[in-house]
Parts: sequence; C-alpha cells; structure tokens
Amino acid sequence: MIFSPNERGAIFIDGTNLFAAARALELDIDYKKLLGVFERRMMVKRALYYTALSDDQDYSPVRPLVDWLDYNGFTVVTKPTKEFTDIHGRKKQKGNVDVELAVDVMEVLERVDHIVIVSGNGDFRRLVEAAQNKCCRVTVVSTLKSDPPMIADELRRQADLFIDLADIADEIRRNNGSHAPEQKSPDAPARVPAISGAVD
Repeated sequence: MIFSPNERGAIFIDGTNLFAAARALELDIDYKKLLGVFERRMMVKRALYYTALSDDQDYSPVRPLVDWLDYNGFTVVTKPTKEFTDIHGRKKQKGNVDVELAVDVMEVLERVDHIVIVSGNGDFRRLVEAAQNKCCRVTVVSTLKSDPPMIADELRRQADLFIDLADIADEIRRNNGSHAPEQKSPDAPARVPAISGAVD
C-alpha cells in the first residue's frame, strides 16, 4: 500500500456497502483489525461508520455492532430507515447515508492528507474528485473479486489507490473470540447481531 506514516488520515465506512462486499467474499470482518490496517500506515485522526437504523423496532439487528464500534475508536453516524411498499405489496425498509458521508468528507479535507472511503458505490466518484481537487489523496476499499464486482468502475478509476478487500482478507478476518459482534445474514433471526441492507 502506498501510504506515509506522517500522513493525517480519516476513514469513512459505508456500512451497508461494506457488508454486501464482505458477504460476497464470505468474509467476516474484525473492525478493530480493519482500523489497525490503516493505523499502521498513517495517522488516523477519525474513523467513521455510516448506517441506517430502524427506530420503530424493539430490536435492531445492527445495534450490537453499532454499540461496539461506538466504544472502540469509531464515530458512528446513523439515520432512521424509511418504510415503503414495493410493487409486489411487500413492506421494505430503506436507509441512505450517502449525503452524510459526503458532507463529513468535505468538512475534514482541510485537516487531513489522505481519505479512505470504504465503499464501492459509484455515486462517490464525484466526491473523490472533489477531495482530490483539494489536494487530498483518496483510497477506495471494496472488491473486484466477487461475482459481480462490488466496486463501480468509475469510482475505482477515480481513486488514487484502490484496495481490494480480498487482498487484505487475512489481515482483517474475524477469528472466533475476536473483536466486534459477528456479522450475520440480514435474514438471520433477530436474537443475533446482524447487518442488513442493500447496496445503493
């Protein structure tokens, strides 16, 4: 990886997008190890995790992970999900935190040298370009090695550096008894921690 230990960095994790990429790779991520990958390579000033949460449920399957992250070096940014009915009459929930992530990136650009965006969402291409125009280097983390690839081609091409999750899997894989609640399928029973959502 092309990093400098003297660089001031900030990490922005699109939680739903990362979950989808990790699931496609059958990779259970240890978030403390993921943070450590970048802390060993630059001075991480902020690490933020973005996700939508349902306010009207007694139990949200993503809550245990959010609580753990909040106490272990991450700033967690949440947004209430919205319920809608699809064309087949099924009730679904959607939450999008793209705007929150983009605004937070723009607000820190004067204080950091390197931004890491953990997402494959092509909508962030313009955000990456804007950060580069402020003389900030941008690394994007996602994967090409899933079927289909989880990284939008335009985002990968815009980034200064692309890191494939598959290439750092051994560094960030969760072991039994390791850090942070285990990620489960969105269809898992509510009694176990899980992350749900779909890639935008």
